[in-house]
Amino acid sequence: MTSESPLAVRCFGNDDPLYATYHDEEWGVPVHGDAALYERLVLEAMQSGLSWLTVLRKREGFRAAFAGFEPSVVAEFGPDDVERLMADAGIIRNRRKIEAAITNARALVELQAAGGSLDELVWSHAPTPRSEPPATWADVPAQTPESVALAKALKKAGFVFVGPTTMYAAMQACGLVDDHIAGCVARG
Repeated sequence: MTSESPLAVRCFGNDDPLYATYHDEEWGVPVHGDAALYERLVLEAMQSGLSWLTVLRKREGFRAAFAGFEPSVVAEFGPDDVERLMADAGIIRNRRKIEAAITNARALVELQAAGGSLDELVWSHAPTPRSEPPATWADVPAQTPESVALAKALKKAGFVFVGPTTMYAAMQACGLVDDHIAGCVARG
């Protein structure tokens, strides 16, 4: 955990230790590897319309329910698995989001079979780093031209539930951009 001075600033997460740890140790740290990025895309889609803290609290449940986010395993899930997941109180039980996670695993497997990778696709949309950190959250966009392009590229590859705002959140979480505000304990 990041050591803090009395004047330390944290972008978010001060109200909950799990959230603070996520902020300090994970959010904005570069993520590579198809399975790791697949997990993040699933979790970002699950978060849509909800608090990120809700997702964090259910993350281990998601890992168990979605076979450790192993895309080749999730790609084989069928209707019985959807019903099993809909009954699992350890995850967010939204049929469209669950079906999207399965569809996206299948799209990832197809991408890999064609010689591509999610890592390559996602990181090819990393923007040029900002010259100055955002001063406040008001300076952080909800989407960017790069997140719009990433969403289009993912949709073309067969992914769903990957709109530009969700993809910008994924870009932040996966370290493609550093949106920690100026003075944040985790900046840089």
